[in-house]
Amino acid sequence: MKLACVTYLARDYDEAISWFSTALGWNLVEDTDLGGGKRWVRMAPPGAMTQFLIARAVDDQIASIGRAAGGRVAYFLHVDDFDKTAAHMQTSGVTFEETPRDEPYGRVAVFQDLYGNRWDLIGP
Repeated sequence: MKLACVTYLARDYDEAISWFSTALGWNLVEDTDLGGGKRWVRMAPPGAMTQFLIARAVDDQIASIGRAAGGRVAYFLHVDDFDKTAAHMQTSGVTFEETPRDEPYGRVAVFQDLYGNRWDLIGP
């Protein structure tokens, strides 16, 4: 058993693809047109097994954009080189909510994605 995909609500497919590619260095795994303005878009960090399924929000889903986990940290991104990754993200315009801190589980800092969802960047 493995967790294959996690749904990620987006306002627009292309802006989400651009942000994940540029800010986080993720790969576009698939972008298939399903018709009617709907697409099957999967993105993942290099070498990752679990992928994000980018879903364009419609109707009442729009209010949930940026509210993953109800405003708590929703995603935990583990990296091998914290400082290099954080520097790249800052250069790409990523908003960090705090300066990095050291915890028993590693070096960590909370950042926001393009919609305001909160993430932990975690490194050794």
